[in-house]
Amino acid sequence: MTFAHMKTVADGIDRLTVAVGRAVAWLILFVVLVQFALVVARYAFSLGSIRFTESVIYAHATLFMLAAAWTLQAGGHVRVDVFYADASPRTKARIDLAGALLLLLPFALVVLWVSVPFAARSWAILERSQETSGLPLVFVLKTLIPLFAAMLALQGVSQAIRASSALAEAH
Repeated sequence: MTFAHMKTVADGIDRLTVAVGRAVAWLILFVVLVQFALVVARYAFSLGSIRFTESVIYAHATLFMLAAAWTLQAGGHVRVDVFYADASPRTKARIDLAGALLLLLPFALVVLWVSVPFAARSWAILERSQETSGLPLVFVLKTLIPLFAAMLALQGVSQAIRASSALAEAH
């Protein structure tokens, strides 16, 4: 496979990541509005709702888990590498490639490997909330973990392709 084909794959991964990220980003509006309504209902009217409280938790989890790859793609994660900011493009590509291959992909693959059976068990029993009036969708919530790992792994592949391509072009 040539670098042009690999860049096409990376572009496709990036498009998927951006599309998922932009779609779930709207959940922040839901989280803010419902959480605000819950606070007003609690303190102004002494009312509460486990169902709405859990819906805020589910929406926040969905946002966090499915937008993590988009944040990585956009360069929004915190970097602790003090040398990266002043590094040459070639050195940045080396750091990105090493980070993707040695840290990101192994982490994502281990999380995926461990979480798939965890989510599958939840689906097998259609796990529900332990609260009587809670949401009957715990199995869907647990599915976010392998989806998070898969999206992060895909974005890691894209990052590795782009870093490899930058290194090859530098020669």
